[in-house]
Amino acid sequence: MTDLLALAADLVAIPSVSHREGDLADRVERDLRACPHLVVERLGDTVVARTDLGRDRRVVLAGHLDTVPPFGPHGPRVEADTLWGLGSVDMKGGLAVLLDLAAGMGTPAIDVTFVFYACEEVAGVHNTLPRLLTERPDLAAADAAVLGEPTAGTVEAGCQGTMRAVVSVTGRRAHTARPYTGINAVHRLAPVLDVLAAYQPRPVVVDGCTYVEQLQAVALSGGVAGNVVPDRASVTVNYRFAPGRDVEGAEAELRAVLAGAIDPGAGDTVEVVDAAPAAAPGLSHPVIAALVAATGAPARAKVGWTDVATFSAAGIPAVNFGPGDPLLAHTPDEHVSRGELEHARDVLAAVVGSTGSSVRGGAGR
Repeated sequence: MTDLLALAADLVAIPSVSHREGDLADRVERDLRACPHLVVERLGDTVVARTDLGRDRRVVLAGHLDTVPPFGPHGPRVEADTLWGLGSVDMKGGLAVLLDLAAGMGTPAIDVTFVFYACEEVAGVHNTLPRLLTERPDLAAADAAVLGEPTAGTVEAGCQGTMRAVVSVTGRRAHTARPYTGINAVHRLAPVLDVLAAYQPRPVVVDGCTYVEQLQAVALSGGVAGNVVPDRASVTVNYRFAPGRDVEGAEAELRAVLAGAIDPGAGDTVEVVDAAPAAAPGLSHPVIAALVAATGAPARAKVGWTDVATFSAAGIPAVNFGPGDPLLAHTPDEHVSRGELEHARDVLAAVVGSTGSSVRGGAGR
């Protein structure tokens, strides 16, 4: 049996900051091509491997190759049964699980597609998963998908949507010695900031999972010079919205929350600069239900955004499931244990290897 901790350490040792995933993609491709039961294709730094057994159902098991930039020492360090290092949680531990499953699953009860893709950690325009789904939908077609993001071994269902908007207010320039001749735009942001500070997180229950909508100021901009009353200022806000709202509905809600704090007649604006949809939990799908059962724990809501939304937008129900504590992702303390890796592998192996009626039947793809 593969030493998953050692395999994950090997992957952590290969730098793969976003836009520089080539070496890791090479390693993944080489490992997958060594599996005679898989058909492998590579598109840029995206690697896809598929069984072709004619099963009634197919599941995609996916993971991103990239990490955020390093901060301090970032190579692998193994202490007893714990691996430390950049990407150990997000998500090279999950990649190790997928590679081991690909190599050792034998003849699964359902067809499986493995997708390893690039540039998840940066702006969505660079993410290669949507490109795969658009340009080669045949390679990613499936009845359900599991994204190997860290979830501490529990299914995290769906995901919240995210929206970034810039709220800008106007003023009139003046000399700071005679401010009464102008209008201070920075001061006019005060009502906007008051609204944001007073916002109450909104819980939304979908399929038994509680998503909590959040609205936060994340950046401020304004000022001309040290002796000038500024004529324009802005605050950037981030809105996390629950499944049940689409992007258009989320924008309408954001504008409604801010309506009393800005004056469009004075030239104040709300400009959405980035948005990604939420994804429904999808827990009723037989493959996903089997996954939840195999974990031995109830599913919970994914409160952040992940590419389950990308699969969901393509009509593929998807959930998050992988090893590692998600709270450790992108931190200097990132680490994953042997037990977490083995639990994730065993759960996924049970699902794809199941012969029960819970995962058989339905239209094959």
